[in-house]
Amino acid sequence: MKNIRKYMMAAACMTAAAALVACTEAVKRDTEEEIQEMTVPKKPGPITKVPATLTCNGGEEFTFSVSKVQWAETYEWTIAEQEKSKISIIDGQGTNVITVRVVNDDVVIPAQSVSVVAKNELGASKVRDLFKQAKEKAPCIVFIDEIDAIGKKRDNQLSSNDEREQTLNQLLTEMDGFEGNNGVIILAATNRPESLDPALTRPGRFDRRVPVELPDLQGREAILRVHAKKIKIADDVDFKQIARMASGASGAELANMINEAALRAVRNHRTVVTEADLEESIEVVIAGYQKKNAVLSDHEKQVVSYHEIGHALVAALQTHSAPVQKITIIPRTSGALGYTMQVDTADKNLMTKEEIENKIATFTGGRAAEEVVFGEITTGASNDIEQATKLARAMITRYGMSEEFDMVAMETVTNQYLGGDTSLACSADTQNRIDAKVVELVKTQHQKAKNILLENREKLDELAKYLYEKETITGEEFMRILGQEGKAQ
Repeated sequence: MKNIRKYMMAAACMTAAAALVACTEAVKRDTEEEIQEMTVPKKPGPITKVPATLTCNGGEEFTFSVSKVQWAETYEWTIAEQEKSKISIIDGQGTNVITVRVVNDDVVIPAQSVSVVAKNELGASKVRDLFKQAKEKAPCIVFIDEIDAIGKKRDNQLSSNDEREQTLNQLLTEMDGFEGNNGVIILAATNRPESLDPALTRPGRFDRRVPVELPDLQGREAILRVHAKKIKIADDVDFKQIARMASGASGAELANMINEAALRAVRNHRTVVTEADLEESIEVVIAGYQKKNAVLSDHEKQVVSYHEIGHALVAALQTHSAPVQKITIIPRTSGALGYTMQVDTADKNLMTKEEIENKIATFTGGRAAEEVVFGEITTGASNDIEQATKLARAMITRYGMSEEFDMVAMETVTNQYLGGDTSLACSADTQNRIDAKVVELVKTQHQKAKNILLENREKLDELAKYLYEKETITGEEFMRILGQEGKAQ
């Protein structure tokens, strides 16, 4: 606060605009100083030996072609005799960050990094210059990020001769020409592996593919611990619980959660990050910041309370449902007026038909509570409707969980690393039958949710009243009020 006090004295002699700018700069410097106090300083030291293994997502490993790397006055690099220069392509989530850190942290050799977005503008000559520099600096690594910018499949037009294809042809020639590239290892990263030209991925060029999927529970915990080393963190933080709450998060999102937790600690004038900071940072990444200036009317607040308790109650009174972790009716910047957080005890790779139907029923629980209590519906269930419909359609078109269509794929998924767009592969008549099945499935689960809430109306009223008063309740409080009924899951 010392910078702010200093500028408060000088504010009387300034114009209003100048004083505002000066005060803003003072606040910025104060915040930077507090963050520096929290940051753990790096410990420099000479690297004597580095293993020839690259690690992704905190746990995924793949062997590199270098058998031994040592640090000396000059770089000494021994390549395994059986494989002179290995060429790999890496695709998935956060590939550029992972690959650059792998190259720079785990292997002590010169690295040449290039973005093909910039090189594509300059044509094939710059590709020749790039490989010329790489051969001069060999042994070295060439990492090409976003290779799909120049590596897309070529069309069948014989007259096509645009700059992108010239650049691609030059790259293909450099990778597999008459002159060998001994000592040059080429890595590339992309989020769209299906769009690459087959000539680029054939044996001899990018002949090894390393998928980087979203991290599992163990991987998320390892990634959180890596990023947590950069800040001062409390000794009692349970990283496994935090990783469990962050299910489905990528490495970049986990790093952002650690950063948000540090900022929250600074705003609260603390130099140590606590578990509460990390839990709040997960909610910030998922649902946005709390809108503290948003004011709901008493009726709206009551409707939101019943809506969220409807979700939680339907989830708790069904089998194979994830336990409720937290319920809140504090509006968020994402537009949500409240949300119910469920956390699985472990990662699930397989789901049964019953489990998916129960999830659909849980999505409809909020709207069902509004109907049971108020006899009218609101716009608050828009996202629930979208999620329930998407899950019901996937059951019929992709998971083969319909007696009528059995194990016939009606839908294909493209761009799995960029949101997973889907497209139907069936006739118009079949699409109409699929739509009818989706409506029937959602309506059935919606009615099941209403029946559950009608049978437990007293608990619904009691929990909604408690949430209305507290605004945020934990899963333990919810289960305590629910009593023995909630233990059925």
